[in-house]
Amino acid sequence: MKRIGILTAGGDTPALNATIAGAVHRANQLRVEVSGIIKGFSGLLNPQVPHVQLNPLFHSIPELDPTRGGTILGASRDYVNSDDTEMLSHVADRLGRLKIDGLVCVGGDGTLNGMQALSNHIPVVLTPKTIDNDLGLNYPDEATEWFREPSEGPRGYTEKKRPGRDFRLDEMVNYVTPGYATAVYVSSQSIERIRTTAESHRRIAIIEVMGRDSGMIALGTSYGQPDIILVPESPVEPDPLVERVLTILDKQKHAVLCVSEGIVDIEGRSLGAVTASKDPAGNQVYTGAADAIKRLLVERLGDAFFTHKRRNESADAAIFVRKVGHTQRGGRPILFDRFYASQLGGKAVDLLLQGAHNCVATLQFRDGNFALDSLDANKLRDRWGIIHARPLSPSLYDPRRFFPSPKGIEYLRTIFTNALGVDDVESIRHLFDTGKLTHPYESVNVDINKRIQRLDTLR
Repeated sequence: MKRIGILTAGGDTPALNATIAGAVHRANQLRVEVSGIIKGFSGLLNPQVPHVQLNPLFHSIPELDPTRGGTILGASRDYVNSDDTEMLSHVADRLGRLKIDGLVCVGGDGTLNGMQALSNHIPVVLTPKTIDNDLGLNYPDEATEWFREPSEGPRGYTEKKRPGRDFRLDEMVNYVTPGYATAVYVSSQSIERIRTTAESHRRIAIIEVMGRDSGMIALGTSYGQPDIILVPESPVEPDPLVERVLTILDKQKHAVLCVSEGIVDIEGRSLGAVTASKDPAGNQVYTGAADAIKRLLVERLGDAFFTHKRRNESADAAIFVRKVGHTQRGGRPILFDRFYASQLGGKAVDLLLQGAHNCVATLQFRDGNFALDSLDANKLRDRWGIIHARPLSPSLYDPRRFFPSPKGIEYLRTIFTNALGVDDVESIRHLFDTGKLTHPYESVNVDINKRIQRLDTLR
């Protein structure tokens, strides 16, 4: 291969530029040209295919900084429709005219499905990214445990998973995804900061973190020392939860709860409102999980409990909700994400040049160390070809303590013990540089825009 393409699709994460930088660095070593497609699959759907040469003369462009969060190529949630054969033919033709011999897609399960449609036309490899850490399997045969039951819903069935088996940590397929560590770092800091307000005012703080149907981010925020962690994989039972909150209040006069946005009740229904709308990737939009827990506690504890303990304060005033929100997916990536994202980017380039096709570059944990590997993308699919979000295994979470189990603690330890580097700490010093008071923010988009080429302008 003389030229490959790379695109970043789906939601942004802190580690995307590090992945691109790793891919370009490896391509430079192998004397392979790299064209960056602007705005993910949206760029391929654009007849002009806006793109940027990322390594002219086999040197990385200066705008490509692995410590910069987000992606200099831009991202979108547009995907290639596998049923639209005419559009696929157009996309393949455009890539051919750009003389692109293989494609690296940086993304999650939605990207993997879009990549599948292209795999009949061009060699493609996925390098994973998602802050949710849900692209992978707890053990190799987990994908076979999904089944369908008839229902009256629009699809005529519901998807369910049989109880999983016990597994060793080194059996996990794609052990951790770039972006997760930084998201946990941000969420844990948020817990620590909000703690002091709850502690000072003797209140209950409920902090909502991202993760959709996976509790991985919430599990990781145990580093921020919340008193209670609620995850989607463990349905919320009101009585044990209220009892635990009362015990904590009696001891320390305040409580901090970390709530994953996808938590459910004992009937399996979302506690946060699942809106009728969907995001561009087709995922239902979750809102209000923390608010639901607040309503539950207000109703169960009542005003009398708080007015008796504190003068003139209702339950509604004594319990407050905060969402960490999109700050989890932005900003400077920490060392763990920078290093392994770049390694996976380089691995994806190697896979293409080795003739691999429709596969995923993975990060495994073996013999106490992380190792790069790869996986046939179809190994992640169930018998109907669907890729499911990797659930947080029950073996990693203790529902009685509302906290990580010993195995969960071991899992987190392997990732975060050395996740921060000295430069991560030193980077804080630059926050109050005086120059920031006199100079406006300089977006990398300005310089990247000057580099963009389009198919109809090529000579």
